Amino acid sequence: MNTLVGVFGAKDPAEAMRRIDIEASWADDHLAVGGAAVWRDRSGRWLLAGEHLLDNAEELERELAMPGADPGALLVELIARDGPDGMKRALGLIAAVAYDTQERRILLARDALGARTLYYAGGREGWWFATRLSTVRLTPAVSGRLSMAALRDYLTCAFVPGRQTLYRDVREVRPGAVVELPADRAKVYWEPSDGASLPGDVEDHAHTLRTLLELAVLTRLPEGGPTAVFLSGGLDSSLVTALAAREAPGAVHTFSIHFGPEHPNELEFSSMVARHCGTTHHVLELPARVIRDRLERTLEALDDPIGDPLTVPNDLLAQAAGQHAPVILNGEGGDPCFGGPKNLPMLLHEVYGSAEERERAYLRSYQKCYDDLEELLTPEVKEELSHEPPQERLLAPFFGPHGMSDYVHRLMHVNVRLKGADHILTKVNNLSTEHNLLARSPLFDRRIVDFAFSIPAHHKLDGANEKAVLKRAVADLLPEPVLTRQKSGMLVPVQAWFQRDLRRYARAMLLDKRARTRPYLNRDVVDAWLDYRGSLWPRHGVKLWLLLTLEVWLRAHEG
Repeated sequence: MNTLVGVFGAKDPAEAMRRIDIEASWADDHLAVGGAAVWRDRSGRWLLAGEHLLDNAEELERELAMPGADPGALLVELIARDGPDGMKRALGLIAAVAYDTQERRILLARDALGARTLYYAGGREGWWFATRLSTVRLTPAVSGRLSMAALRDYLTCAFVPGRQTLYRDVREVRPGAVVELPADRAKVYWEPSDGASLPGDVEDHAHTLRTLLELAVLTRLPEGGPTAVFLSGGLDSSLVTALAAREAPGAVHTFSIHFGPEHPNELEFSSMVARHCGTTHHVLELPARVIRDRLERTLEALDDPIGDPLTVPNDLLAQAAGQHAPVILNGEGGDPCFGGPKNLPMLLHEVYGSAEERERAYLRSYQKCYDDLEELLTPEVKEELSHEPPQERLLAPFFGPHGMSDYVHRLMHVNVRLKGADHILTKVNNLSTEHNLLARSPLFDRRIVDFAFSIPAHHKLDGANEKAVLKRAVADLLPEPVLTRQKSGMLVPVQAWFQRDLRRYARAMLLDKRARTRPYLNRDVVDAWLDYRGSLWPRHGVKLWLLLTLEVWLRAHEG
């Protein structure tokens, strides 16, 4: 799929793009863009280029009196009519630049949930933007220096959260926001809201939710031919599979993974769902050597590093699915939007801990390297970080005085905005587009997210019953064991890998004299971790994967 790239405000925009070996498909004295078609609004004042797939296109065609119009034409008309607020009416995948030819300004627009990415950098000599961070990094606006704050946050979360990127000169347009240049001013057009909860019992909410789920899946199916679904065997991917199997115009192919017969897996449940729904089921076995051999290629496809052990499996699943269907659905979004088990540590902290420590408790709940930073980072990095705002600043909008009134909704909000956009959807987007595959996440449909925040918290997290209203909404679709099982998450055996299969490889990468992480990570600590010394058990393998991912990502992106 094409990468939108452009420069605004440079002396000769088209020539500036040629200097980085990109030919502009449209240009004037102020703006040049490549990699995307250009649409003009009916007044002729606004231009728009980018990636945009609208899930409510038919509704917008009627509203704008533009029957049969291309999504790009609809989007530019919304922005021409309402400015940045026009994005409120656009549901779907969006990463676009809109150009006001009268006022000589551009708007960088991203969809509400973050299904597509958009990055920018620059200043007086011109602003560069692209849908891929690797493209912006090659422009004259970027020095290539890493951000130590972003590095620290990656080691804490396993992804780079917020507006920052691992490159200190590059910023990310946040989901639900429009950035105006050259003012470099962001306008938020959408945030989840926990206004007055809707009346009704769990059955009422489940009935409405079921209607929204059916609509979300239906609008994401291809118009003809086969459909693919990632099927882990958990509730979320299983319900998407069941709804797709009912509505898809062609065959439904489901895809699951395991890591070898010696490791625990969820194939019992994924196979059960596939049989129940009548899908054509594919199972991939991914031993450690396959993961190792694919790691660099996978990380090269990611914008910022993501230290999730499922990155390579996701990449290989996308490659396999792309051979059978043009669109793949997934179950991402169920946990952030409906009170999944990742909230438990924070709920326990709220009962037994201190409200002043919520931010630290949340960062600690990722169970990565938050408590190890003091010994893991080099003195030079810690000195640079002493001049940066603390990590907790990221969480002020969620846990501060202006956060949502309901505590469960605060947890949902931070999970949707950070882990949802900066980890889950970014990973899915990058790895699927590498294989010319369109990945869709029905549970991250904005209508579902809005409705989820309007449901009383106790209907989502009902004591020990997680995602209660979601389970009720699909109770007739799935086998009972899938509805009642405890969520385990994908069982990636990183602990065993670093004790055996990946041990030599990880040592060679992380302790090499030319290791890219050497200026940032304390070599003695890394050496001790690789020998399984210290107090890391039982998260030892996860932390080593985080370090190895960073090293391989830096090598893949910096040559």
